[in-house]
Order: sequence, then C-alpha cells, then structure tokens
Amino acid sequence: MAEGKRDFVSQLNIFNKENYTFTTHSKNEETLEQDSSSGLENDEHFVGELDQGNRQLGLFSCIGLICNRMLGTGVFATSSTIYMLCNSVGLALIIWVVGAIISLAGLYVYLEFGTAIPKNGGEKNYLEFIFKKPKFFITSMYAAYIFFLGWAAGNSVNTAVMFLTASGTEVTEWNQRGVGVAVVGFAFLINAVNVKAGLYLQNLLGIFKIGIVLFISVTGWVALGGGLKGGYKTDNFHNAFEGSRDATAYGVVNALYNVIWSFVGYSNVNYALGEVKNPVRSLKIAGPTSLVAIAVIYILVNVAYFAVVPKQTMITSKLILAADFFDIAFGPTAKKASAVFVGLSALGNVLSVIFSQGRIIQQLGREGILPFPKFFASSKPFNSPTVGLFQHFIVCVVTILAPPAGDAYNFILNLISYPMNIINFFVSAGLLWIYWQRRKGLIEWNPPIKAGVTVTIFFLLSNLYLIVAPYVPPTEGQSVYNTLPYWIHCVVAWAIFGVGAIYYLITAQILPKIGHYRLETKEIIGEDGFWRTDIIKVYDGQEIEDTDFDNHKVTAFSSEESKFFQ
Repeated sequence: MAEGKRDFVSQLNIFNKENYTFTTHSKNEETLEQDSSSGLENDEHFVGELDQGNRQLGLFSCIGLICNRMLGTGVFATSSTIYMLCNSVGLALIIWVVGAIISLAGLYVYLEFGTAIPKNGGEKNYLEFIFKKPKFFITSMYAAYIFFLGWAAGNSVNTAVMFLTASGTEVTEWNQRGVGVAVVGFAFLINAVNVKAGLYLQNLLGIFKIGIVLFISVTGWVALGGGLKGGYKTDNFHNAFEGSRDATAYGVVNALYNVIWSFVGYSNVNYALGEVKNPVRSLKIAGPTSLVAIAVIYILVNVAYFAVVPKQTMITSKLILAADFFDIAFGPTAKKASAVFVGLSALGNVLSVIFSQGRIIQQLGREGILPFPKFFASSKPFNSPTVGLFQHFIVCVVTILAPPAGDAYNFILNLISYPMNIINFFVSAGLLWIYWQRRKGLIEWNPPIKAGVTVTIFFLLSNLYLIVAPYVPPTEGQSVYNTLPYWIHCVVAWAIFGVGAIYYLITAQILPKIGHYRLETKEIIGEDGFWRTDIIKVYDGQEIEDTDFDNHKVTAFSSEESKFFQ
C-alpha cells in the first residue's frame, strides 16, 4: 500500500506491520545514526533544512518522553475532581474516553506536522510555517506563551505533597512550596549537566510508573471479583449514571480540562525532533503506541478507583486519591508507600516537562525572537539548553510561590490547558488551510503520516469548545477555585498572548519606523549543528549582504543594543 494513500485508521492500528515498514526515503534515515549530515535533508517529505546537531534520542527514549509527560500525577490526582464535576461514575468514565479521543486526534495532527518539519521547537515551527505574515507576529505571541508559563510547577508541588505525606510530615503551605522548588531545581540540574543521565532517569521512572498503574488496575479487578480482604468492594457501578442530569456545562468542560491535562505530552517528542534518531520512524511508533496504551491504562485505573473508593471519599480525596485507594485496599502502611510511588511518578513528569520546555526556549533564542538571542540559543557549557532550562526553572519558582496555596494546583493546570487549547485550535486550522492549498496545487505537502480532514476538523471543533465553554458561570459549589474567580485562567492566558502582541508591536513595528530600518532574516547553521534565524537591521538606503549575517552585524534583539533591543 502506498505510504501517501494510507488512511487514518490503518495508521492508528499499532499492530499493523505496514506501520513499521518504511519506504526508501525512510530507510535513508537509518544513516542518520552514523552521519547527521546524510542525504536525509533532501528527502521530499520534509519542509526546509534539517538540524544537524547531535542526535541522541532513540525510540525507547521517545516513548519514555511521551509516557513520562503524560503519566505525571493526572490519573492519580484529577480523578477525584473529575468525578465531583461530573456527579456520576458513568459520566466520569465517558469524559475520560472523550478526552482520549480528542488527544488521539491531536496526536495525528502533530504527527503530520512533525514528520513534515522534524526540527526542535514543536508547534512554534508549525505556526510559523502556517502564519508567515505579519513576520514575527505569531512567533512573538507564542514566545510569550512559552516564556511566562511554568509548565513543570504543578507536578513539582504534587511531588512535594506526596513526599511529605510519605514521610509523615504535616503538609503546610510553605513546606510544600519549599520542597516543590527543590524538586524543579533537581530536574533543572540533572537535565542541564548530563542529558543522558536525565534521560536514563526519565526512562527508569517511566517503567516504574507503568508498573504502578498496572498494579492499581489489577487491584481494581481483584476488588470487583471480591478478592480483597473480607470480599470488600463498593457498589459505585450500580446505577452508574445516577446524578448525570445534575452535571453542568461548567462541570463537564472543567472535567474535560482535567482529563486532557492528564494526556498532555503526546506531542512531547516534537519539541526535540532535531535530536531524534530516525524522527519519522520514532514518531510513527512512539506516538500511537504510547497514547493508546496510556489511554487504556487510565480507563482501567479509574475503574479500579471506583471499585475500591466510596463516592464520598472520592469527592474529598483531591490530590491524595491514590493514597486513599491503597489505604482502603491494603492499610495505612500501603498508603505511605503509595505516596512515594505517586511522588516518583510526578518527579518523572517534571523531568520530562523541563526537558522539552528548555529546548523550546533555546529554539526561540535560535530564531532570534527572544531578547539576548545568543544567550538563550547557547548549548554551553554542558552541550545542553542550560539557559532555557534555567529560565523555565525561574518561571516555575515564581509560579509555585505566587498563587494562593489552596488554588495553586488547579490554577496552574487551567492556566496551561487554556492557552494550549488556543494554540491547538490555530494549529489544526492551519493544517486545514494547508490541505486547501495543496488541493489547489499551491504548495507541496506530502508527509508520511497524515491526520486527514475529518480528524483535523474534529480536533479543531473540540478545542473551540474548550476555548468558549469556560466562560459559562459555574453553579454554586462547582467552581474549581476556593478564592479565585472562575474565569481567572482565561483572562491571564489572553493577557500573556497580549504581552507577546505588544512585544511584536514595539520591536517589529514601532522601533523600526522610529529608527528608519527594517528587519531581515536568514537561516544559518550554528556551531552546535542546529539551524537558527539571524535577524539584522537594514537601514533605509542600505544594501543587505550575506556578510552582515555572517558577522552578526546590527543584530536585532541583541544585548548590545539599547532599550527594547534597538
């Protein structure tokens, strides 16, 4: 079967041998492990030149990156909130299935872009490819989204809570924050100083987490069969949809947010594709295999929770649901042990998140968008994105320390999920635009993995719903916040994009008019083997020459320039 004509369903089947068989173009990719400057750069599937840096991520590491990102504390901590918002066992399980389907659609949208543009940076590259004009606008807004959000903060706090619970220490507002800062600090250091050591630890914790969730799943089935002590089990599955009619639009959309938060990470490899051996093969195998496996595990884990934990305990458990599960099933000693397990799971997620976020910051530096671009683009001194990792560490520290303690986790979760839905909406809309252009013969677009129009439209509409629905006011007692207004994460998200727009207006519009110059760009290969964009100022009446780029003359947004990087 021809690669370009294979449909979405055949690509989804992880047991289909054709998904692991590659054409001559993909076979060329094998040489990349020995020679990063192979003929792969000229492959017809790819858009633009490929990075030529050190490729040290194999298939197993890619699976680890995805699983570690998805298997954080979501399934251990959010199931309680999801049940509370849905008000019934049956609806809660359906929301998990719906979230998995939306995530699967999103995965294939990102797989299509990733196999067409296999470079570090993820959706930044895809948005820039789609929205070329006005130049720098979309990148500036995306840069603000990445720069100001502490993605690793939520699970750093969860790691702290679990470790404190395991040690028998009373969890207070400030000891959980202090330990949380230490957790993200450890993740920063190991990923900065020794990339391979960080990857080995992520892979090890990934295997460990799979083992834990499988153990929970099996325990649930044992409980349903009456195999726990005294034949204990709940009757939660009797009349499972009781209470569904009381569910509200606010409750359902926020439950879906919590589920999608648990699946965040299916595109994690896309951020580091420039460092992946055989990127097409790795995406084709690692993406669907990881997401389908994790989705099945999530459903089984939730079935286990409902089989063991009474409804009233489910509502009050919040972040320690897994600990309550082990307490009921095996006793107080097991509860402490489970806290360690969940803490290690959250730590693996923090390691994976900061790994990818550091590379996005570095890529934004290579693109010349951030202030002091050479500083952020550097791979010195450890041949890792140390500066990008450190920047994310600082943002996470602020995010951990700033919000009210009771609302910190949900605020971080929603503040990350909401703008991510906006990004996903524009990515999927852009892919539909590409399909239309290809149909009209305006562009060449033939990646080896295709999402297709139907899947892309479904993903677009799902994200549109998730963008609009949070503005519906909650009914009394259903707000996910204790003290913050229900709409706070939406307003803050748009404000962050607004900061990016203001940055664009100042640096790309106002200052050039005042200074009588224009900004020009050129792609160049850096010392580390990765492509970056050099931005220079070309003053009125001045001719641009390649040597201006080679010598980095009058570089825009550089540290040598005056205020606002002029």
